[in-house]
Amino acid sequence: MSENYKFFQNKKCEYFPCHKIENEDEFNCLFCFCPLYMLKDKCGGDFKYTNGFKDCSDCTLTHKKGAHAYVMSKMKKVMKIAGEQ
Repeated sequence: MSENYKFFQNKKCEYFPCHKIENEDEFNCLFCFCPLYMLKDKCGGDFKYTNGFKDCSDCTLTHKKGAHAYVMSKMKKVMKIAGEQ
């Protein structure tokens, strides 16, 4: 099975890359909006709280190699939270 669905890049995006990263060729845009945001402090990413809001501007967790497997491992928790709302 192909692994192509695990990586997407849009260099034409006006925000590309939306986070500082060493190698732009490995920057994964697949999860442009982080599906783990709802997990709050249990997402595993590098975030901080600013004025009571979760600020993920320094987080590159979902944009790195291997991000697809990590996000998929957390999706049951995300779906549970989404179902509770």
